[in-house]
Formats: sequence, C-alpha cells, structure tokens
Amino acid sequence: MDTPLWRWSATQLATAIRTRQITSREAVSASLDRIAAINPDVNAVVSVQAEEALAAADLADRMVAAGTTLGPLHGVPVTTKVNVDQRGLPTTNGVVAFKDNIAKDDAPVVANLRRAGAVIIGRTNTPAFSMRWFTDNDLHGRTLNPWRPDRTPGGSSGGAAVAAATGMCAIAHGNDGGGSIRYPAYCTGTVGLRPSFGRVPAFNGTAPGERQLSLQLISVQGAITRNVEDARLALAAMAAPDPRDPWHVAMPLEGPRLDHPGVAVCLDPAGVGIAPEVEAAVRKAAAILHQAGYEVTWRDPPDVAAAAGAWNDLAQGESRVTLAAQVEQHGDALARRAFALMMNRTPELDVAGLIRLSSVRATYLRRWQIFMQEHPLVLCPVAMETALPYGVDLESDASVDRLYRSHIFLFATAFLGLPSISVPTGVHEGIPIGVQIVGPRFREDLVLDAATAIEHAAAQAAPSLST
Repeated sequence: MDTPLWRWSATQLATAIRTRQITSREAVSASLDRIAAINPDVNAVVSVQAEEALAAADLADRMVAAGTTLGPLHGVPVTTKVNVDQRGLPTTNGVVAFKDNIAKDDAPVVANLRRAGAVIIGRTNTPAFSMRWFTDNDLHGRTLNPWRPDRTPGGSSGGAAVAAATGMCAIAHGNDGGGSIRYPAYCTGTVGLRPSFGRVPAFNGTAPGERQLSLQLISVQGAITRNVEDARLALAAMAAPDPRDPWHVAMPLEGPRLDHPGVAVCLDPAGVGIAPEVEAAVRKAAAILHQAGYEVTWRDPPDVAAAAGAWNDLAQGESRVTLAAQVEQHGDALARRAFALMMNRTPELDVAGLIRLSSVRATYLRRWQIFMQEHPLVLCPVAMETALPYGVDLESDASVDRLYRSHIFLFATAFLGLPSISVPTGVHEGIPIGVQIVGPRFREDLVLDAATAIEHAAAQAAPSLST
C-alpha cells in the first residue's frame, strides 16, 4: 500500500480486490481523488460520475464478500469516451448541439465493461465529431498533453490517453477509425491497442442512422492503458459478443503458438520522410525483438501508400456526403476549418469510386495476408515524427499534408482492419516516442506478446507519468 492506488495497474487492482487486499471503494476513491487533483490542469475527463461510481464500487465489494463469481475487471475504475452511448448520459461527441443526446442503453463495449465488473468513473474528451488529431471542442474545451502542452495529446481519443497516462483511470476506452487509439497513446507514453475489425462489438442507439460504410468496415473499439498486460485484460473484457453488431466475430483470443515468429521491420516504404528519433526507436525495438528470439527481417509490407490513400479517399470521401452538413450546421469553428482542409485533399466520391475503393480493400488485405504468411508481425512507426505541435490541421493545405504523411501507417492498417498496438520506447525532447506492431487478423495475442517483449526491455527508457 506504499504506492498510491491510482498508480496500480488494472491487473494489480483486479487481483487485489478479488483477494480482499483492497476494496473497490478504495481503488475508485483513489481514481476520483486523482481526477480532482490533476484533471483541472489537463481537461481529460469531462464528466465525472462520482456518486454512481462509489455506489458501484460498494456493490462490487459486497459481491466479493458474498463469494459471487467475479469478472476479470471486477471493481476496477475505467473511463469511457463521450462518443459512445452510456445509459442515462449524453453522447456528445464533443458537439454543443448534442449535449442533451441522452443514451437509453449502453453501447456494447460499455455493457461489456460493466459485465466484466469494471466501475465506470467518468467520460473522456474528444474533438467535435471525433474527427481531428487534436482534442479540442467548444462544448468541453481543450485537452492538454501533460508532457508538453504545446504538443497534441492526440485525437480523437486524446482525453482517454491523458486520463490513462496521468493515473485518473486504470483503463481508458477509446475507438480507432484511422489511428484514434494508437496516436494518442503514442503522444502520451501509453499503450494503445487497436483490435481487429470485428473483434469488439459496436453500436450507438443515439445515432440518427447506421454509420457510413467505411466506418462500419474500419472503425473499432479498444483500450488505452499504462502497460501491455492491462491492454490484454481490457481486450478480453471488451470482446464479448453482442447481437447489435452484425460485423462482430466471436474468435478465440489466443491462436496457435508460433515459435520464433517472423517480424518484418520497415521505416519509410512510401518515401514520405521519417524523423531520426523515430527511425532510432524502430531500430531499437527491432534489436529488442531479435534478442527476444524473433526472426527479424528488414522488409517493407505491400501497398502501404496505396492503402493509406484508399483510406482517405473512402473514409473522407464518404464523410463529404454523410457528415458535411452536420459539421456546417453544428460544428464549432475548429471543426469546420479542419473539415474543410481535409476535404481539400479528398477527391469527390461517386458511385464508381465507392465501388472501386470498397473492392480494392480486399486486394490490399490479400497481399498483406500473403506477406504475413512469412512475416506474421510488422514493426513500423506509429507516426513519422513525434507528437505534432498544436493546430497543424488548421493552418494550411501544406500543414495538413504533413499530418497525413506522418500518419501513413495508421491509415493503411486501419483501412485493412488489422490489429495493431502502439507501445512506448522512450522520450525525445520531453515528449514520448514509441513504435507500432501490426499482426494478422484476430491475432492480437501475437501483437501483445511482441509488445510485451519491447515493453520489458525498454522499461528504463519508456515514459511514464504515473510511476
């Protein structure tokens, strides 16, 4: 008990609560106290459910005392993002006009967290419409990166990443349609797991209709944590089936064991430019995996630039049709400016283009799957430079192009629906840095194992705000 409970991992908390070393009320109270102390400076948690959380913690403790069967996250404090439904609370998505958009039911990922025994203590910030790489909006305000306030904490799960990084929660829920879990984790020195498409069920009853096709095929629900072990625990809790998601696939969380799995290491296959510190981080991680017994080969996976471009043309092209009117009517000035610049680099999407882009996804994924027969894992940058200065997406067409070049691996892997993880490796000029590991569909276990090897070897250099 010498270490404050807000510093404990989710795994440690769950074990200690189950074995009666601590109570859930103690764990939840520690997180709530941490929010009160830290959140005014960073604005990560925009809605705190203290009374409800303490009541849920007391119930969790009574269940322990009664010998009830307990879930894997029993009594553990977690947060959810304001763009998913949580019963009785508004799904604001960072938009003023949606402040009274009250959810009647929990989204599947929220329901699964509760079913696993987690105690939801608050809601985390996102940019308006969850579409920027900088977490700021007129409804909830700006979330600051606790490492360097002049740099982005990432988006759209910037609030989630900052909450996890600073110890306000043990697990922060997030979602990722183009990097929105992995990039905030990268910017804040946390671990961000993007599961395979179809792994974690999703649905928002507050939405006016079904999501656009690209989001149905690309966007996933996942977690941001302070270590890899907690990411594995969170995935197991979040992945339970839910009939509301027609895309969900109930696959085992563990696949066949691979002895000395192959790792393809790549730096800049599209020639967009890579910062020296990012290259050094990837080389360091490659050496770690080699020492850990992985078969490391320097080889570029196929179609990285093409897949990233297709992500933009499909996801943003559809957004021009499905989202533009809402952004114009309800978006704040930041959202309108960012959206306009995104549209400047996005071609008009007609029926022929939609058919082509929907089809070519299969082509690129097939080529990656063939590639992964020999190299099941790909080690690559999360982004081609460290966390960007605030507001790059608002400046000019050239600055937005810089942003898209930097995030080429995030877009490509999102388009393909592959599981991937951002794991920290160190600090450069006061800002965290890390690497990304990509794996075959539904083999999050391979991705997590490799991330664990990197985490353990880089423990002295990897950043942390909560130790």
